Amino acid sequence: METRSIRLRVKRQDSPQGTPYWHEFEVPYKPQHNVISVLMEVRRNPMTRDGTPTTPVVWEASCLEEVCGSCTMLVNGHVRQACTALVDKLEQPIVLEPMTKFPVIRDLMVDRSRMFEALKRVRAWIPIDGTYNLGPGPRVAPETQEFGYALSRCMTCGCCVEACPQYNDHSNFIGAAAIGQAVLFNLHPTGAMNKGERLDALMGDGGIADCGNAQNCVQVCPKEIPLTTAIGEIGRQTTIKALKDLLWR
Repeated sequence: METRSIRLRVKRQDSPQGTPYWHEFEVPYKPQHNVISVLMEVRRNPMTRDGTPTTPVVWEASCLEEVCGSCTMLVNGHVRQACTALVDKLEQPIVLEPMTKFPVIRDLMVDRSRMFEALKRVRAWIPIDGTYNLGPGPRVAPETQEFGYALSRCMTCGCCVEACPQYNDHSNFIGAAAIGQAVLFNLHPTGAMNKGERLDALMGDGGIADCGNAQNCVQVCPKEIPLTTAIGEIGRQTTIKALKDLLWR
């Protein structure tokens, strides 16, 4: 009787400057495996399919429930969260590769610092003085809350920028995730006090003008965030600001 198994083909790299290479692994089949749990099985016994001992595959994971965004990788050529990639729904061998838009640290682990620096550029926070009781916050309309909640689900996973043709080594494009967060904090009555600074950042190099409107971002977002709506809204806000700036010169 033939025993079922799960086959992996993993693109590996030993260091940021290392040369990529491929390893194939095979683990016994169990129902309800996801990609992360299979990688955990490989880690328990790091041996290639042909029986050669090797080092455990390196990857990132934290929550295992599609909240932290750290386990993003290419699974069979599609960018997604590895924790929700169920083996029973994947064609084998399952091909795992690191994201291509970020520097590889090792194997499937990449450096997403560029995304976090983009959040700094758009001041993706609300500065408040927490040294005393500020009292109840301002009231926000339900429809604004609903839109804001959708934007707040962003986990900076990198799927949107991985799929974006404008986001690459030859471009300073800030990416859809940072644009969405700028809209989110501009929506908030307190956050709106820094709206001009966020819009100035998005009107500069690598800002909203660099978006090519490919709309890939909204297609691959695991949280179904309305990124194209956010991009359109930032386009409206920056246009209004540009006109005001022109009139006030």
